[in-house]
Amino acid sequence: MSRQLQVSVLDLVGMRPGESTGDAIARSVETAQHVERLGYKRFWLAEHHSIRGLACSATAVLIGHVADKTSTIRVGSGGIMLPNHAPLVVAEQFGTLASMYPNRIDLGLGRAPGSDMPTMRALRRTSSGDDFPELVAELRQYLGDPKPGQIVHAVPGEGTHVPITLLGSSGYSAQLAGHLGLPFAFAAHFAPQYVEPAMGLYRRHFTPSDVLDKPYAMVGLPVIAADTEAHAKRLLTTPQQRFLSLVRNQPIEVRPPVDSMEGLWTSAEADAVAARLALAVVGDRDSVKQRLQRTVDWLGVDEIFAVTDTYEQADRLRSYEILADVAKEITLPS
Repeated sequence: MSRQLQVSVLDLVGMRPGESTGDAIARSVETAQHVERLGYKRFWLAEHHSIRGLACSATAVLIGHVADKTSTIRVGSGGIMLPNHAPLVVAEQFGTLASMYPNRIDLGLGRAPGSDMPTMRALRRTSSGDDFPELVAELRQYLGDPKPGQIVHAVPGEGTHVPITLLGSSGYSAQLAGHLGLPFAFAAHFAPQYVEPAMGLYRRHFTPSDVLDKPYAMVGLPVIAADTEAHAKRLLTTPQQRFLSLVRNQPIEVRPPVDSMEGLWTSAEADAVAARLALAVVGDRDSVKQRLQRTVDWLGVDEIFAVTDTYEQADRLRSYEILADVAKEITLPS
């Protein structure tokens, strides 16, 4: 008995240089509609603040907009950085979303700031993230059934039981997700070096719960699939340029692909970018299938979140088409 690999999308609402926010958001909506038709399971939106080139700061607002423009795909956060927010506010926001779009809203939670120190202060973030377990417990209580004597209630939110997934790029959230018996998603699209130990921690610490009786592991991966290997490798220069901008602390807009990165970066910068993209699944259909199967076998994940950064929307949509086709041939052991 085997299961099929579930495929989903993680979107950062990337902006092209000089592009309006509205145009970037419209492209994300078009992408969500496209992958919904292809049978993708989820479309998640990230939370980042004060980063030029990303239009995903108001995550809950974007989730509502995308959910309204689609009809069946699950829409959620990948993730809400919980220490940035009061758990009550998150419960009210996602409880409202779940009331408007029943059985379609997911709540992925992370503990990183998604920003720099000055932005953290501007967000009035006072938590270092060390109290993340307490914040998660408080949020789950607001979304769950009320307890006798409970004074504060999330209205809407209470009783909605919005599904929660813990996200991470280290072992901290992996351990917590295992202890709580929750799904876990690892951000290997930017921190691939820690994915194997984190997945091991998650499984070793997993305790069955009323949510899961066995671990459910997800992983974010950079994916660029194209009709030819050469075209896919050329398209890869767009995320390479984005990570190069990140290394240089520059705006990380989505830039057009180039024929070669030679001369655009130093050898040290090339190594830094390569480390971020170490698990990138790039190539034609056959190459993508082989690389994806190796990664799935290695990590034992149940679901992948594809992060596909291309300059032309047509290339992004085509990549998701190829990935959807490939995923049908990748099965997981029961």
